[in-house]
Amino acid sequence: MQRQKSEELFNQAQKYIPGGVNSPVRSFRAVGGTPPFIARGSGSKVWDVDGNEYIDYLGSWGPLVLGHSHPAVVEAVKTAAEGGTSFGAPVAQEVELAQIICEALPSVELVRLVSSGTEACMSAIRLARAHTGRDKLIKFAGCYHGHADGLLVKAGSGAMTHGIPTSAGVPESYASETLVADYNDLSSVEALFNRFPNQIAAIIVEPVAGNMGVVPSAQGFLGGLREVTTKNDALLIFDEVITGFRIAYGGAQGLFSVTPDITCLGKIIGGGLPVGAYGGSREIMEQVAPLGPMYQAGTLSGNPLAVAAGVAALSQLKKPGVYQQLESMTQRLADGITQVFREAETPGTVNRIGSMFTGFFSPGPVASLNQVEQADSSAYGKYFHTMLERGVYLAPSQFEAGFVSLAHTDADIDQTLAVAKEAMASLS
Repeated sequence: MQRQKSEELFNQAQKYIPGGVNSPVRSFRAVGGTPPFIARGSGSKVWDVDGNEYIDYLGSWGPLVLGHSHPAVVEAVKTAAEGGTSFGAPVAQEVELAQIICEALPSVELVRLVSSGTEACMSAIRLARAHTGRDKLIKFAGCYHGHADGLLVKAGSGAMTHGIPTSAGVPESYASETLVADYNDLSSVEALFNRFPNQIAAIIVEPVAGNMGVVPSAQGFLGGLREVTTKNDALLIFDEVITGFRIAYGGAQGLFSVTPDITCLGKIIGGGLPVGAYGGSREIMEQVAPLGPMYQAGTLSGNPLAVAAGVAALSQLKKPGVYQQLESMTQRLADGITQVFREAETPGTVNRIGSMFTGFFSPGPVASLNQVEQADSSAYGKYFHTMLERGVYLAPSQFEAGFVSLAHTDADIDQTLAVAKEAMASLS
């Protein structure tokens, strides 16, 4: 493939943008090379500025479950934009989106819309502290909940990819309020509650880890977190920014039948536009201003474009058979990649849940951060570039999730598996 225009744009971008990108993982530092600059997307595919076509398994990192430029979403955004892009005042569509969310998630009686997943998680933690009167928070090593200061402690996603467990600029005094446990290890959580009695406000957890690659929660882990937080009068926060409306219409909490106190949402609820939300019981959410003393605000929160896109997207996802289709298609892809690993006699493990997946260059199992870190990221980098060169766009890091959309077809999966076989052979 020729990528002259992308290379020129990347060189130009580095003159004006730190690292040439507006989010670190886009820089391709984990895999090397120059990122293609995307010009357009339609259905399951994207095209770069040089005209190269790719089957896309990024999906803007998860929100495009319907695929690129879905007609219903595009029409909703056009209609909204014609009426005005932002008012800083209430609009009817935000009420509609809030109602959809509350009806889909039984744990959510009231919901506050924000503009990003980072805002949602940051606000949820502030709310938990306000509600409990406690300061300390438990998160899990390798889990990413946005770039708020107190959450950049042993974070996943780009921080993990770039080897930055804690960001510069985060005061030690603030970061010290964040306690770190091991994902899928209840004993590490119980040890922290024993060490800091009556000091922990909440646990925040990805019910399916999606920022160290896909690592599903072990059987009984989420239920155990529910029990230990209830026992210690702490709150349980589910970060469903990725999993909400992705692995099931009712999110991970519906799929696993575990009820959190506060839920964080993003990605899909904006139909591909910037959006986030946090919600919970009426009692907890009435702590939020203007009803209560916990202040949080946002000029663009609930803006008409994002909420219109979200309503359109969620309306499509509520249709019968949607999640069965996603499950079937992604299972077929995961099984195929597993077979490719096997035929190439290359150590490999494919983790999948719903329409999320990651292929690890590791014999497996991969159920913890330690096991994730044992995967061969160098082999993944070579594999990634071979796939990209042959028209398949995967996450540019071993430590990120891939996503299947409703727009992916059997032909897409067949082509992907054929290319994967070629790519794996080239590693031998």
